[in-house]
Formats: sequence, structure tokens, C-alpha cells
Amino acid sequence: MKKMLLVVNPYSGQKKAAKMLAEIIALFNRADYAVQTYITAGPGDAVSEVARLCDQVDLIVCCGGDGTFNETISGLLQAGSKTPVGYIPAGSTNDFASSLHLSGDLLEAAREIIEGQPVSYDAGSFGGRIFSYVASFGAFTRASYATPQNIKNALGHTAYVLEGIQELSQIRKEHIRMIVDGEEVEDDFLFGAICNSTSVGGILTLDPDVVDLQDNKLEILLIRAPRSLAELRECILAVQSQKYNCAMLTFRSATHIRIFADPEMPWTLDGEREDGHSEVVVTPVHLAYRLIKRE
Repeated sequence: MKKMLLVVNPYSGQKKAAKMLAEIIALFNRADYAVQTYITAGPGDAVSEVARLCDQVDLIVCCGGDGTFNETISGLLQAGSKTPVGYIPAGSTNDFASSLHLSGDLLEAAREIIEGQPVSYDAGSFGGRIFSYVASFGAFTRASYATPQNIKNALGHTAYVLEGIQELSQIRKEHIRMIVDGEEVEDDFLFGAICNSTSVGGILTLDPDVVDLQDNKLEILLIRAPRSLAELRECILAVQSQKYNCAMLTFRSATHIRIFADPEMPWTLDGEREDGHSEVVVTPVHLAYRLIKRE
């Protein structure tokens, strides 16, 4: 019988993981897995446990939101392990799971893992801290970690949108300077994301034809602070149509990004808060982990 570590965040989403835990374990038992379950107790809790146990099992399955998946991948990379990982998305938004076309039905997602094969994907390094799909700043990013969990559970994705709307009156522009593969970009921005995903915050969607999750590159999307209503409308239209060639937006792929910003400006990594940095380097981590997917 194969050994499996099941990492569960019981508070993700509408507590779906906790409600269906017995059925999920039963599915893996019937697939010849001896399941060791670890219930997370708070932020960062899964990293050390995954790092400690990853090389003692044949498979690690994360059941929670994108933040729990981030911790699972961080633990794997901390240990230098190539143990394959499965993802049962049970969060409020499940951005990264959407990019990977994973089922939102928890039992079907478990079946996909049982029947799937490992596929290698890139991750990102933000000053040494791992992110699986996005590092972002500015408008709407605070909502992902500031919205109370009980509101997320009640409203799901709507919570992020509502919190984002509340932020509009408080949005401030951030002056950022970036060296992107040797080329300098500097301006006042409302929002910025460095990602390896086609969905950001459940609000912005990037064209899957131009985002490759295995190419050792990260995508950069920067939205400049509009100086008029006309510029704001142009910006909204560009984001909605996924045509990022307007003057308000910068969109490109890169392998090395050095960022200079206000050290008081917070970031969000995979939905979790990251303190500000006056200078930070962001790079891809090529084919960092193996995710089980069904073809």
C-alpha cells in the first residue's frame, strides 16, 4: 500500500474540506493509499509539516485554498523534495486551480489525482519566499488577506469583489521602479502582479495563449494610475478584453525582476500578506514541483 500525506485546511472556503473529509479519505483508501492526515491550525502551519514528512510518503495532497497550496509547495521546496503533489481546491476563489483546470468538485478533484500523472510546473521566488502563482500589490490585493474568513465563507468570490469596491475610495497610487530583464520601467501604478497563472484575484484574467506555466518565465501586469476618466475607461476595456497593448498597461514576460518600492507598501503572495521591501528580486523557479493532473 502506498503512503500519502493529506494536508487539510478545515476553514477554507465554506469549510467544504472538513465536511467531506471522510469521503475524500475513503476514495484514496480504495485507491490503495494509506492516508496520514494533517489538519492545519493557522497560517504557515503546513510548511514545516510538509518539509518534515514529504520524503516519507509517495504522494502529498493539499485540500484547501491557494494559501494552503502555497504552504505545501513551500514545504516541498524547503526540503528539496520531488514527491508529487495533488491539489483539491476548497478555497473561496481558487485562482491557481482555475489556471490548472482542476475540478471544483472536491470528490472529482480527488479522483483526478488518483487517475492522473505528474506534470512539472514553475513557481516564483520573491526575495527567497516561494509563491506558486502570484505576487501582487495595489488595488484589490489587500482584500485577499484582509477579508475576514467568515465573510469569505458566506460570500465566496463575491467577498473579494465587495471588499475591492470598498477599497476604491481609498486606493492610492504606488511609485514603483523595476528592472525587468535589464530594461527599466518606472511610474505610478494602481496595481501590479507578477504571476505564473491565468487568473489573478478572481478579478483579472490573462490570456492562456500567452501564459506558459512551464517556460521559466513570469508574467508581469502593471496598471498605471489614470489621469482622466478616459484613461480609466481605456484601462478597464483593456483588462476586460485581455488586450494589454494600451498605454495604461504594461504586460510582458521576464526571467529576472528587481523592484524598488516604498518599504511600507505591503504585497500579497498567493493571497497571503507579505511585508513591504525597499528592494526585492523576483525570479522563476523552473519546474519546481510535480503536480498530479488527469489528462
